[in-house]
Amino acid sequence: MFETLQSMPADAILGLIGEHRDDPRPEKIDLGVGVYRNAAGITPILSSVKKAERRLVDSQASKAYIGTAGEPTFNAAMQRLTFGDSVDGDRLVTIQAPGGSGSLRVAAGLLLRARDSVSVWIGEPTWANHVPLLGGAGLELKSLPYYDTKRHVIEVDAMLDSMQAAPKGDVVLLHACCHNPSGFDPTADEWHAIMDVVVERELLPFVDMAYMGFARSIDDDSFVIRELAPRVPEMVVANSCSKNFGLYRDRVGSLSFLGADTQTRDIVSSQVNSYVRTLYSLPPDHGAAVVSMILNDSELHAEWVTELDEMRVRLQAMRRLLNDALIEKTPDNDFSHLMRTNGMFCFLGITADKVQRLKKEFGVYMVDSSRINLAGITEDNVGYLSDSIAAVL
Repeated sequence: MFETLQSMPADAILGLIGEHRDDPRPEKIDLGVGVYRNAAGITPILSSVKKAERRLVDSQASKAYIGTAGEPTFNAAMQRLTFGDSVDGDRLVTIQAPGGSGSLRVAAGLLLRARDSVSVWIGEPTWANHVPLLGGAGLELKSLPYYDTKRHVIEVDAMLDSMQAAPKGDVVLLHACCHNPSGFDPTADEWHAIMDVVVERELLPFVDMAYMGFARSIDDDSFVIRELAPRVPEMVVANSCSKNFGLYRDRVGSLSFLGADTQTRDIVSSQVNSYVRTLYSLPPDHGAAVVSMILNDSELHAEWVTELDEMRVRLQAMRRLLNDALIEKTPDNDFSHLMRTNGMFCFLGITADKVQRLKKEFGVYMVDSSRINLAGITEDNVGYLSDSIAAVL
């Protein structure tokens, strides 16, 4: 049986993790792995999460199955957090899923249950795992212009032209905020232009929101969802709690479907629960129970918002710190695009050969596209980092 299998190449990000771990140089810097880190270079457990976990341990009386849809209080809280009061809740169904990746995979499966052949327009570039997750499920992926890596701008006109040419009923994948990997988000006016085409062409918006709270605020980062939901009959939203709750290894996500009416919502609910049963049967409970406790407790909720604000402010500060250092160390090069990005990621804007030199000569790790995680920057290492970049330029 297995003699027919061929070895698969290592994932680029996971490969970098191993290389960085095995590098003996004390000054090494990891800008590749997609996790938040604090000023000490640690991915912390949030204080609000710790408190919720202690309460959960003391209060939870059973580890019995929770059902295919997951924890109901978690689902209700995530739906409220995402949509606010923008649309009638009778048209919405939200389920718990194993992380943002699980949400995307379940959504792909349900789209293919609804229609034998589904085309999804995906921005170029996009998160590396979008393609294997959605394409591997059987969806037909079509390229949508998004980011110009040389001019460091969103290709709004080209994006709109491609969407105008998309057949009615096609799906368009949108990043709600903190676009991964570019960090460039549309302005409010650009979002409205995109939404107008979605409505006009009767496209199905499939919104991936992995970084709620990392751009401006929880409410502001849900802008496209809350603005578009009242204007369309159907919508799909995949949420992740990995970044904004720091629950990476606990795999906490939610998946919401907006239907044209209550009857459609109920049908979708039955179908998605049936599909989950055949895929992983039941989602993990612990992380979702923690999130539910935080979102439904005013004290914990307020503490979580404060911690989320602190993470966002730190990322903004590291962005400014790197930009200022590069202005000083490489005055002939323009890195001002860094200041126009949101969230953890952006492209540094250097060639793959220079990325390799940074790794080999200086122990600075990033993927070949030069996408960097700003959370890997600290006040202690930014001088070495900017010196290293200046050296390869």
